[in-house]
Amino acid sequence: MIAQSLSDLWYGFSVALMPQNLMWSFFGVLIGNLIGVLPGMGALTAISMLLPLTYSMHAVPAILMLAGIFYGSQYGGAIGAILLNLPSHPPHAVSCLDGYPMTQHGRGGAALGITMIASFFAASFGITVMVFASPLLVQIAFKLGPAEIFSVMLLGLLAGATMSRGSPLKGVAMTVFGLLIGVVGTDVNTGAQRFTFGFTELADRVELVALAMGIFGIGDFLRSVNRIHFAGHEAKVRFKDMRPTKAELKRSFMPMLRGTLIGTLFGAMPGTGPTITTFIAYAVERKVSRHPERFGHGAIEGVASPEAASHSKTQVDFIPTMSLGIPGDSVMALLLGALLIQGITPGPQLITEHADLFWGLIASFWVGNVLLIILNVPLIGLWVKMLQVPYRFLFPSALLFIAVGVYSTNNSLFEVTEVLFFGVVGAILMALEFPVAPILLGYVLGPLVEENFRRAVLLARGDLSVFVTRPISAAFIAAALALIVGQLVLGWRARRSLKRMQPA
Repeated sequence: MIAQSLSDLWYGFSVALMPQNLMWSFFGVLIGNLIGVLPGMGALTAISMLLPLTYSMHAVPAILMLAGIFYGSQYGGAIGAILLNLPSHPPHAVSCLDGYPMTQHGRGGAALGITMIASFFAASFGITVMVFASPLLVQIAFKLGPAEIFSVMLLGLLAGATMSRGSPLKGVAMTVFGLLIGVVGTDVNTGAQRFTFGFTELADRVELVALAMGIFGIGDFLRSVNRIHFAGHEAKVRFKDMRPTKAELKRSFMPMLRGTLIGTLFGAMPGTGPTITTFIAYAVERKVSRHPERFGHGAIEGVASPEAASHSKTQVDFIPTMSLGIPGDSVMALLLGALLIQGITPGPQLITEHADLFWGLIASFWVGNVLLIILNVPLIGLWVKMLQVPYRFLFPSALLFIAVGVYSTNNSLFEVTEVLFFGVVGAILMALEFPVAPILLGYVLGPLVEENFRRAVLLARGDLSVFVTRPISAAFIAAALALIVGQLVLGWRARRSLKRMQPA
C-alpha cells in the first residue's frame, strides 16, 4: 500500500509540474497571497472573484489555481494580523493575540518567519496524511451506496450548521436558507420548475458565482463601507528581520508539532471550521505552558501553534471534501461547487476516476508551499506596502471586478442583479449576526442530499428503514442525532448557567 501511494504521488508530481499546471498554481498562490494580505478580503472573496475564470479552463489547472488561492491567502492573512492587528481571515484573529505584541516589541519579522516555518512544516505533515490515507478511502469507496452517501452528507450539513460561530439555531436557519436556494430551478427527475417565481433565468438554478460573490463579496463591502483608514501604516519588515533566534526556534518546535496534530485531527472532521481549530490550538498551548502569563504579551508559541493548526487543517480539509463530498468549511464548499461546475462529482470514486486531478492536487500542495516561501521572502516589503492601499480605491475596484466577472460567465445582466440581491441579503444577515457560511454549505450539499435520498428510497422500493438497516448509514445517522442532542444539551446548560448568574 505504501509503495502504491508513493507511486501515485510520483504521478501527481508529473501532473503538477506540467508547465500550464505549474503556471496556474503559481498564479493562484500569488493572487491568494496578495488578497489575503488586504484587510477585509480573504480566500472566499478571492475564489468567488476568480471562479468565472475556471469556466473555460480544464478541470486540473482550474482546481490547482483555486487551491493555490486558498492556502496562499492563509499565509497572506497572517501578515496583516501580525503586523497591523488586522486579521483578514477569522482564523488569524488568534495570531493577533501574540503576533501584534511581538511587532510592538520589534519582533514582528521573527513572528512572520516562524509563521512561514510552521506553515510549511504543518502543510507537509497534512499532505503526508492525505497521501497515505487515500488508498484506504478507495477501499471504503466501494462500500458506500446512495443511503450511505446521504447519511454522510446529512452529517456534514448538520455539522456545518451547528458548529458555526454564534448561535447553533441561527446556523441551522442559514443552512435551511441555503437548501431553499439550492432547490430553485428545474427538477432533474420530473422536469418541473421549482421556486423560479416566473423568471426563466432561474430555470438553471441560482448561479454559484452570483451567490458566493454576493454574500461574501458585496456583503462584506457593504458592511465595511464606512471604514476609511486604519492605523499602522508605518509597519516595516526587512528580510533579515524574519530570521528567528535559536531560542525562539526551540520554544516554537513543540507548539508547532502540537498545533499540527490538532489541525490534522480537526481537518478530518467535517464542519469544524479553521477558526475553531486555531482557538483550540492556542488554548491547549496556553494550558500546557509553564509560563501562561506570557501569552497575550508576545509569546512566540502563541503564533507558532495556531498557524501550524490552520495550515495542517487547510491541507487535510481536502480529504472529506474530495473523497466524501463533505466540505469542512465555506471555502471548501465553494471548491466543491467548482468541481461540480467542471462536471466532476466529489466522492469516493473521484480518486480512481480522476486520478490526475486528485494526485496532481496533492503534489501541487508541496509545489505551492515552496512557491509561498519563494514569494514571501523577497516580497515581504511589497506585501507590507499593500496594507496601505486606501479603502476608497480598494472597494470600488473589487466591486468592478465582481460585476465584470459575473457578467462574463453567461453575458447576463440578470446574474449581476442576483449578486446585488444576495449582497444586500448577506449584509443584513451579517449585521444581525447570522453566520452566512452555512448558506453556501446548504446550497452546495442540498441537491446532492436530495438526489441520494431519492435514489436510496427508489432502490429500497419506498422503505425508509434502509437508512438505519445498513450499518455504515446507521452509524452516520447516529452521529448526526448525537450532534443534535449534544447541541441541545450545551444550549440547556448555557441557559441554566445564565439564570444562575442573574441576580434574584
